[in-house]
Amino acid sequence: MSERELIPLLQELGAPRVAVVGDFMLDRYVWGDAGRVSPEAPVPVVHAHREDHRLGGAGNVVANIAELGGSTLCFGLLGEDEAAREMIEGLQELGAQTEGLLRDAERPTIQKIRVMARNQQMLRVDREQAADLDEAAAAQLVAALAAAEWDALVLSDYGKGVLSPQVIEGALAEARRRGVPSVVDPKHRDLGRYRGAGVVTPNRAEAEAAAGTALRDLASLQERGEAMRQEAGLEALLITLGPEGMYLLDGGAPGMRLPTAARQVYDVTGAGDTVVAMLAVARGAGLGLEHSVRLANAAAGLAVAKVGTTAVGRQELLHDLRAAAGMDRVVLAGESAGLEDALASFRREGRPIVFTNGCFDILHAGHVRYLREAARLGGALVVGLNSDASVRRLKGPERPINPVEDRAEVLAGLACVDLVAVFEQDTPEELIRAVCPDVLVKGADWKDKGVVGAEFVESRGGEVKLIELVPGRSTTAIVSRIKER
Repeated sequence: MSERELIPLLQELGAPRVAVVGDFMLDRYVWGDAGRVSPEAPVPVVHAHREDHRLGGAGNVVANIAELGGSTLCFGLLGEDEAAREMIEGLQELGAQTEGLLRDAERPTIQKIRVMARNQQMLRVDREQAADLDEAAAAQLVAALAAAEWDALVLSDYGKGVLSPQVIEGALAEARRRGVPSVVDPKHRDLGRYRGAGVVTPNRAEAEAAAGTALRDLASLQERGEAMRQEAGLEALLITLGPEGMYLLDGGAPGMRLPTAARQVYDVTGAGDTVVAMLAVARGAGLGLEHSVRLANAAAGLAVAKVGTTAVGRQELLHDLRAAAGMDRVVLAGESAGLEDALASFRREGRPIVFTNGCFDILHAGHVRYLREAARLGGALVVGLNSDASVRRLKGPERPINPVEDRAEVLAGLACVDLVAVFEQDTPEELIRAVCPDVLVKGADWKDKGVVGAEFVESRGGEVKLIELVPGRSTTAIVSRIKER
């Protein structure tokens, strides 16, 4: 499956409700400079000048789900302290429901405090009380989960105690009762702890710890990984391999290796949370496991190219998939935000906008010469492209020969074209009004027909230019020659 096939799946995901159960923690950063060594001990002295905090643990999963277009319900345990207030405030800013977060004055909100100097971590201080929830608190958490409405379940296990055996068993049983997908980010070596889960996502080190042996190659991943999956009673096991991609075992023979997109790896921190979030959103929206895993792999590739626990957004992932498919200079019909962003970028660069349009069904020399002439008028060349339905209405039921995705990709691959914008209407009038071009270009054969959009463009001080066409070059002529032969 290519990146281009993933694009419509991502666009149509919707906004599933994901229940996130696990260890919510606050990542606090103290930023400063270290210019001397303490006279009291052989340690650097950090002169602090700024502090901030981010959602960590299960909170980072929530942040990723929000960026990917899903909504979240949070279930976990916080203390009665300032860190809990900051955590809840941050989650609610993401639109998350926080009623499922229990409070315990005897148990502090988990914090990871990092002292940073010149972007280097000098010290980390952990504030936590890691112990399994007692039976009463576990039962209360599972009851709150059972009373809520959700489309997918995530168990985000950092080994701090919220995901006790009682909570894990109750949460996964509720997901199975509802017939909804479940995704587990594991911490424990015994994967049987998550028996009955839909998909469990250990990284290589966690999988090796569970297997009790190194998993250095595809053969060992397949043999030992499938054995672990069966022994633990899991529907699927997805082993994340960092910059090497992923390996999926779901009972098929053999497993499926998914290499990550080639890119510079800066930091794998938080990439596992991105994988879990994308899986949950995709599965909760009704996608099958393979499609969901491929989207998760693409999202993870973006996550490892960032520094720190930074969420990957749906539009960011969509742009990356389009770039990989050669579609990054294409705006599909209805994507008004993408069109506005591209036009704003051209105008910030001081580039006048030149617009033309057509079906461009079988691209030929006449098309290319025409587009080059249009680009020479100066500025950024925006090409309006008729959708498939629009072409059929204009040219008949046998056209187009090539689907709009192919036509758009070929046009966008021309150096003279800056943007391709697909439109559904029979004429580009509406698109022209949205683009507001400085120059409107058509073929000289339109001289006596009336150029669509000319009146609007000229009323705004723009120009209309007609370009002579190359004789004997047309898609219709090419189709006729093919049929004759």
